[in-house]
Amino acid sequence: MKTVLSGIQPSGKLTLGNYIGAIKNFVKLQHDYQCHFMVVDLHAITVAQEPAALREQSEAVAALFIAAGIDPSKSNVFLQSHVPQHAELGWLMTTLTSMGELERMTQFKDKSSGKDSVGAGLFVYPSLMAADILLYNADLVPVGEDQKQHLELTRDLAGRFNHRYGEYFTIPDPYIPQVGARVMSLDDASSKMSKSNPNAGSYIALLDPPDVIRKKISRATTDSGREVVYDPANKPEVSNLMSIYAECAGMTLKEVAERYEGKMYGPFKKELAEVVVSVIEPLQQRYNEIRESGELADVLDTSARRAEEVAAQTLDAVKERMGFVPRRKQ
Repeated sequence: MKTVLSGIQPSGKLTLGNYIGAIKNFVKLQHDYQCHFMVVDLHAITVAQEPAALREQSEAVAALFIAAGIDPSKSNVFLQSHVPQHAELGWLMTTLTSMGELERMTQFKDKSSGKDSVGAGLFVYPSLMAADILLYNADLVPVGEDQKQHLELTRDLAGRFNHRYGEYFTIPDPYIPQVGARVMSLDDASSKMSKSNPNAGSYIALLDPPDVIRKKISRATTDSGREVVYDPANKPEVSNLMSIYAECAGMTLKEVAERYEGKMYGPFKKELAEVVVSVIEPLQQRYNEIRESGELADVLDTSARRAEEVAAQTLDAVKERMGFVPRRKQ
């Protein structure tokens, strides 16, 4: 069985975009692959985090994974920091990475642009991401547009290690889902829906109360027209709302277009809000059960132990090939 690995940072609220673009696919993948789904808290601290907020958000993301349908009996759901081999292999991968490769990363350029001081952690972030993937010899990695370049570096580092120390690492491929829309911002369809957007009205958080969701959708940007028509080039905001409707209602875009042919934005937005709430409300109920029952701590511990068994074997094999003296086992 092939292995899939992916992770989400606990650096803010998970959004409907995260659910449609990533988590829904995670749920499907677990039936056909050995899956590792991480809360990548080590990556989150490449920018300053409030300790209490980091703890809360890390647990929230893990609980939302499970609430959305990821089954801990089929998949590992764990915190990156609970498996110490990530940090150690991350350093080993950093030693195989050139400064030039890291300087070419567009995400680093974007995040460091205009800043007087940039942390080294942000610079070497791609080497740690490579370690995350290679630690489990992942065959497939679901990645968004902003991470494709990092996966290419991972492939290069795996090949470089194999050439220098002998064949060991699987060369991972990107997982491109057959379905799954890229959800854009509610106030500007030229940018994706993001938890990092300072305008809370631009995204729907998975833990937003139903009335807040309704209000955000009612205020979502449209255009000067009136009719609900799917036309991404000329009506990007309305087309984005139609994509959200299709994903949440389990319909095709053609079916959504036919349902609302000749109808105005107001009624469409009202019905869209109810469709979104019908998806998010059960998820929130399950999330609250998980947080209140104490089951999350058990899941995180069990998954981390399973992940560490694999990670420890990989790290031992890598260190042996690189020439490190093994520690005598008791």
